[in-house]
Amino acid sequence: MNSTFKPAVAAQPEPVRGANLYRVAIVGASTLKGKEVAEVLNDRNFPSLDIKLLDDDESLGKLETVGDEISFIQSVRPEQFENIDFTFFASDPESTRKNWKTARTAGSAIIDLSFALEDETDAVVRSPWIERQLGQALTLELQPRPAVVAHPAAVALALLLLRTQKAGQLARVVATVFEPASQHGQKGMDELHEQTVNLLSFQQLPKNVFDTQVAFNMVTRYGEQSAPALSTVERRIMKHYRQIAGDNAPQPSLLLVQAPIFHGHAFALHLEMEQAVDIEKVSQALVGEHVNVTHLPEDAPSNVNAAGQGDVLVSIIPDANLANAFWLWAASDNLRITAATAVECAETMAASRPRGKIQ
Repeated sequence: MNSTFKPAVAAQPEPVRGANLYRVAIVGASTLKGKEVAEVLNDRNFPSLDIKLLDDDESLGKLETVGDEISFIQSVRPEQFENIDFTFFASDPESTRKNWKTARTAGSAIIDLSFALEDETDAVVRSPWIERQLGQALTLELQPRPAVVAHPAAVALALLLLRTQKAGQLARVVATVFEPASQHGQKGMDELHEQTVNLLSFQQLPKNVFDTQVAFNMVTRYGEQSAPALSTVERRIMKHYRQIAGDNAPQPSLLLVQAPIFHGHAFALHLEMEQAVDIEKVSQALVGEHVNVTHLPEDAPSNVNAAGQGDVLVSIIPDANLANAFWLWAASDNLRITAATAVECAETMAASRPRGKIQ
């Protein structure tokens, strides 16, 4: 995949919304990601004339709230994409692969939250947060390429490391990422819940999603029947990290751990600098858009207090054994970062249009 942007000629500003009103479709509207996209569209006042909610047969007829409006979920059919400006694919990868070309042929810009298109030649893995951090410029495209939303852990890692290196040269980074069940959607959340209940009542454990025990347990690999494998997710994080950060940030050594948590990523980063560490300088370097550095013990980052926030929460812990090293303990809302990335991709697509119009 060619994910390289054209050389920047001017720093990319906060997305500018065009004067037009756009028609939007969310495929997978009843999924965790789909619901979060609808919420972020409303929170950011995305200029939408209409938001069409689409999903598979199991969800047909369900009522979902979008802003102050209540809408029915409709089936995914080719005619549903007519006159749609932006289509968010928040369902499973199979649904995205089945329908994305139909939506694009109808004139819609494509934003993929399912990772189904990450290896498509014409697609680009994106994170507007990182693009702004690097000062990358918007490019004008009459038909925007499909945007694959970068993995939320890759976004958080890239943002933290790009900021940290402003405080000094990084020599080595080791990252442990704790993966929540919600990255597997509602089915992952349900299986963790059922395993927890069944363990406490001495019942057999359901293993349809993870194919291993994840309740009251931490693992670095799933069972053989699980898809995707945890190693596949780990490789995806690193691939997306390289595609959004390029050579501008050091490559961390990464270990991905499935944690017995429902929601939110947690990160333990060990960073070794070329010179002795000035913690205050590191703190000042980290502070900025989408990063909140906490100093009080009661405000220490956790996946609980990160829920619903658009910031990565961070605390800095000196390494008592190495004068030139320190730890970052961080947490972020995986679904909120994914949805915010998706909506900002749509905003920049609209802003990069000569007249802010897709159709």
